[in-house]
Amino acid sequence: MRIGVPTEVKSDEYRIAMLPVGAEELTARGHEVLIQSGAGAGSGMTDDEYRVAGATIVETAAELFAASDMIVKVKEPQPSEYDLIRPEQILFTFFHFAASRSLTDAMIASGASCYAYETLRDRKNRLPLLTPMSEVAGRMSIQEGAKYLEKPQMGRGILLGGVPGVAPAHITILGGGVVGANAARIAAGFQANVSILDVNLDRLRYLDEIMPANVNVLFSDRHTILQEIQLADLVVGAVLIPGAKAPQLVHAADLKVMKPGSVIIDVAVDQGGCIETSRPTTHQQPTFIIDDVVHYCVANMPGAVGRTSTYALCNATLPYLIRLAGQGNVAEPQDVELASALNIHQGEIVNQAVASTFVNAG
Repeated sequence: MRIGVPTEVKSDEYRIAMLPVGAEELTARGHEVLIQSGAGAGSGMTDDEYRVAGATIVETAAELFAASDMIVKVKEPQPSEYDLIRPEQILFTFFHFAASRSLTDAMIASGASCYAYETLRDRKNRLPLLTPMSEVAGRMSIQEGAKYLEKPQMGRGILLGGVPGVAPAHITILGGGVVGANAARIAAGFQANVSILDVNLDRLRYLDEIMPANVNVLFSDRHTILQEIQLADLVVGAVLIPGAKAPQLVHAADLKVMKPGSVIIDVAVDQGGCIETSRPTTHQQPTFIIDDVVHYCVANMPGAVGRTSTYALCNATLPYLIRLAGQGNVAEPQDVELASALNIHQGEIVNQAVASTFVNAG
């Protein structure tokens, strides 16, 4: 199989979907790997490193897409790439279809088979390809929150950990999954006061056991959310329903009870956002302000730390990529883990959560 890895074209996306060792492993198994020239530069990897590993370097995306049986990416295809995708081609990347009707319609029209990192479940029902990027985004949420709480960034002028005699920041984290847990660990290390909200009591009991003393776990309901956002200097949206649109937990009217200069980091924005006022932003223009609340809604947060994120992602994706390439261009793989990643196949939505999103949306 010919496997193509294009340069990412989403704004400020510095990751690449394959390490040189991935090219070496795939070529050793009889596959051909095509890398677009310069695709690894944002992660500190040169074309020569890929050549040594057995890959072929091609100059343009058009050439790469035309020659490849499978396209492996980091982020969803961008509009400039839609016309490059062929029927029966395999795409393996993050898609987050529920957040974009236009992307979904384009992939249906393409006739390609779309395997989404974010819905692949292993035999223990975990999300092994989403997890590493959720870890990065959760940790980054506190890093970015600390920055945008600074007064020059239009924040409240709050130091997360305070100083002796001055109270630390209050951080509210909506969701106790991988993003929320990683955010809480970093926030706790800054000595902030942290609250994690979730609806899963078993998860809350687990977090209560492993988190430091300055992290409190709370059952998430409408009243608790309202109480918490009034206290919060920083709110982290960390809610995930795999494949589906994120539920909106903070309404537009709720911003009026928040502190002027408080900050929202909506990590869930790539699934539509869990804050009603969220809309996707970029690393170049990461924030906007509504009702004196700073919103940070960058949809590819891990892209800013491309080297760390590339290694974390590719360590997880390579075993599945090898398996997918070994099966060839097939409709429904017998591999139940890969089957869970198949979202769209030759013009039809085959993932129930994605299908339900658009049926419910009309």
